[in-house]
Amino acid sequence: MWKSTPGSDTKPMNTNAAPAMPTPARPSLDSARPKEFQSEMAHIGKSVIIRGELSGSEDLYLDGEVEGNISLTEHNFIVGPNGRVRANIIAKDVVIHGKVDGNVQGHERVELKKSAVLSGDISTQRIVIEDGAFFKGAIDIRKESGKSDSKREMAAAASASSGYSGGSGGAVSVQRSLVDAKFEPKI
Repeated sequence: MWKSTPGSDTKPMNTNAAPAMPTPARPSLDSARPKEFQSEMAHIGKSVIIRGELSGSEDLYLDGEVEGNISLTEHNFIVGPNGRVRANIIAKDVVIHGKVDGNVQGHERVELKKSAVLSGDISTQRIVIEDGAFFKGAIDIRKESGKSDSKREMAAAASASSGYSGGSGGAVSVQRSLVDAKFEPKI
């Protein structure tokens, strides 16, 4: 056992220990992704090329190349800045930074970032297109199912109570006449 004595400059020599080397810092994949999608997510790197059908049951960040079809019906899909897609896309939320040739169906939302290039049709409930994004195609905005169903039910109830069996245009006029009748002054 070695003891240090005051004024002594000698240190014990440990022959078993390896010299300490600094560990290089490894960049985190989470810092490269948008903060809203930093939870569990599969990542396809920019050197990966996929030809065929791509489906899964988790969120996906694609920085590589895909040719075929992509189906992530209940999950989010992000095309990174290096991503190249020649496929039809079906996902819950779709965010595009790279290039897509194909139709995009986002059940809830589709977002085109300023670096996005999309040639194809979009079908979604909500859409965001940043200034600088390139888009060539058609947009089909679907209404949320809960709100449109309640409006249809109200129109059907109004038409049923009046005995009118025509379209929704008649239901609106029936509702208007009921409102006008309520507020007519009685003589």
